[in-house]
Amino acid sequence: EVPKLAQEASLKAIKEWGQPKSRITHLVFCTSSGVDMPGADYQLTKLLDLRPSVKRFMMYQQGCFAGGTVLRLAKDLAENNRGARVLAVCSEIIALFFRGPSDTHLDSLISQAIFGDGAAAVIIGADPDTSVERPLFQLVSAAQTIVPDSHGTLEGHLREVGLTFHLRKDVPGLISKSIEKCLVEAFDPLGITDWNSIFWIAHPGGAAILDQVESKLGLQQEKLRATGKVL
Repeated sequence: EVPKLAQEASLKAIKEWGQPKSRITHLVFCTSSGVDMPGADYQLTKLLDLRPSVKRFMMYQQGCFAGGTVLRLAKDLAENNRGARVLAVCSEIIALFFRGPSDTHLDSLISQAIFGDGAAAVIIGADPDTSVERPLFQLVSAAQTIVPDSHGTLEGHLREVGLTFHLRKDVPGLISKSIEKCLVEAFDPLGITDWNSIFWIAHPGGAAILDQVESKLGLQQEKLRATGKVL
């Protein structure tokens, strides 16, 4: 079902793009909902009837940073392959997380409570043909870092019972403590220091995280409104 949900999102993205799917040169697919061979990238290629020569990249178990990872890889592919059009897709079905409550693993209930099924897709290129393409956003830069003292804070493990989820209660504090340093490293080269001047799309990983980030950075309430609505 993961590839079928991805197909629905991909068809919408291709329709909005307005170009023939034969122009797609790369496919980047990410999911934490299972591991298969052939992978979900192969299944989606068949469902969309993409060219057999499309270059595919399949990533599993990226969790909360799946969307950012897919966009970062798609950006690199587009910028380093002239004329490339990358179909970037994330698709999740949370049935793999479902199990009965446990007195010793209450954190497993969190993933079942706040996450749901969904998929998203976008076409990414580095040299838009403005006569037939209408770019919506520009990916100026992409970065990744490891938050200090975060080892073991949030983990998922694929086991016989499904995908287990483990979350420490200090996750919101760790994120809010490190968020400004990450923003400075990302935006200082662009000359941006006012966090209320940028457009925010934050991972909806929990109300406590959003509240602490908002407080730490002094964000106006509307900055995380879209994320809160998704949550």
